[in-house]
Amino acid sequence: MRKSLIAAAASLLSAATLASAQTPPPVAREFRAVWLATVRNIDWPSKPGLSTWEQQRELLAILDTAAALKLNAVILQIRPGADAFYNSPYEPWSEFLTGRQGRAPEPPWDPLAFAVEQAHKRGLELHAWFNPYRAAYVTDTANARTHVTVTHPELVRPYGHFVWMDPGDPAVRRRAVRAVVDVVRRYDVDGVHIDDYFYPYPENDSAGKPIDFPDSATYARYVHGGGTLSKDDWRRHNVDELVEALYKGVRATKPWVKVGISPFGMWRPGNPPQITGFDAYAKIYADSKKWLQNGWADYLAPQLYWPISPPQQSFTALYDWWRAQNTKHRHIWPGLGTYRIAAHNTTHIPSDEIVAEIDSMRVRGGDMGHIHFNASTLMKSPDSLDAKLAILYARPALVPASPWLGAARPGRPTVKLRRDPATNDQTIVMSPGSGPKVWLWTVRTQIDTGWTTEILPGWLRLHRLPERATQVYVTAVSRTGVESLASHVDMVVHGASGSPPSMDLSSNAPSASRSATASMVVILPSPNRSSKTSSIRPLIGTSTPTSPSMSPGTAAFARPLNIPATSTAP
Repeated sequence: MRKSLIAAAASLLSAATLASAQTPPPVAREFRAVWLATVRNIDWPSKPGLSTWEQQRELLAILDTAAALKLNAVILQIRPGADAFYNSPYEPWSEFLTGRQGRAPEPPWDPLAFAVEQAHKRGLELHAWFNPYRAAYVTDTANARTHVTVTHPELVRPYGHFVWMDPGDPAVRRRAVRAVVDVVRRYDVDGVHIDDYFYPYPENDSAGKPIDFPDSATYARYVHGGGTLSKDDWRRHNVDELVEALYKGVRATKPWVKVGISPFGMWRPGNPPQITGFDAYAKIYADSKKWLQNGWADYLAPQLYWPISPPQQSFTALYDWWRAQNTKHRHIWPGLGTYRIAAHNTTHIPSDEIVAEIDSMRVRGGDMGHIHFNASTLMKSPDSLDAKLAILYARPALVPASPWLGAARPGRPTVKLRRDPATNDQTIVMSPGSGPKVWLWTVRTQIDTGWTTEILPGWLRLHRLPERATQVYVTAVSRTGVESLASHVDMVVHGASGSPPSMDLSSNAPSASRSATASMVVILPSPNRSSKTSSIRPLIGTSTPTSPSMSPGTAAFARPLNIPATSTAP
């Protein structure tokens, strides 16, 4: 009897191991983004007035680095101060691009259109980043004749080091929303984004006394018109109206485009109780908790630029607090103070701090993501940053789905197996099914050492498989991150020659996943002439092999190994 039980147990263990080996790991989900700041040439271009070709080369280098690190989004600042890094019908070209505000690039090009095109070729999302209220610096002396400071001086107020558009004037709100909606309408952006500059951060005069924002006349008009709010509440209401109008404007124009906000990392001191510091609610009139709980953003990226350990501004304490406020179940993808690695003063942190912060979020599970500030730091890689990120991002990841922006699932793709006529490499040809347009493909391939995962841009149709591939699973992903059912190819059934099999493929799919991976595969013999489909491989997210003995949960990320993966894959 005992021998029979041992034999039965061994048989079950063997079957379980085989099923694990035959079933692909889920595709990881994590928003991995970087802010690309253009104001004062923080990240790009490296200086004003470069040639078109130099500007393009620098931008491509940043996008290449993002793709090589297996990031999946870039947030490009395109309206740093009532100006434009794109061909705007309303606002002048930025001085940070051409060296003089209003001067068009020559030879002409549209940086936003170029960035969208090149990001999408690499499978990266491109989010357009706007500053709704900043108009200029007080040191600016050559504003274009089409700039708001010249055309509508009644809308702007000098404040400290800045010239600021008055948030209390409805015309300012309309201008900001118009700029955002215009970009959403004319460009294929994946998201729009505003940061933490609402009312300006307080400044002091030469005597050290706080300067009040000069909006008394605007407030008096509000009161004269019957308004009853206190001045502080009125200021918060002005910002609330902008955020709500911006969100609704984007929704009405292209419902799948994400709206992101990156407020100051603390809502108010005392939330949670040990937190001390700047009060963004009272000082810059930003009620970011309200925006999140009203659903006026698809993702909130509080700027959690503090380390984990100090309790008064703890990264993890604040992250947990923000997650607890997320009653609408939107995305919480905090900003990381990656720039502090390059600092040479008391603000310096080691790169291991950023690693620990990412690990701390992964251990908590759920909807994961983060944004690095800034692109220059990733490009310079202080303290071996990129090498450490390469370990963290060893496996590519999809952006977590946003089904409230569109829940339709793409149709299961058709996958054709083909031999390259010149090299005899095994390739697959992927064709979309019905339903939403394919934004990305996921390709999970089993080889003799385990599984590899690749995330490919949706425009790609032909893909070369790794050597010694034995089976492959392909899914399509929509613009809102919803994944199709998988198509499955078993190369063992097909044989090495790539000739058509003599049996129906669906009957040979692994039993554990047969119902989810019904056959959508056609086997093509090698063509007599070269295929017209391009075989050039773009920069893509590719994983190293995952051992068959690793469970899907532990395979989702290379570090740490006990993190559960989240996926909408069937």
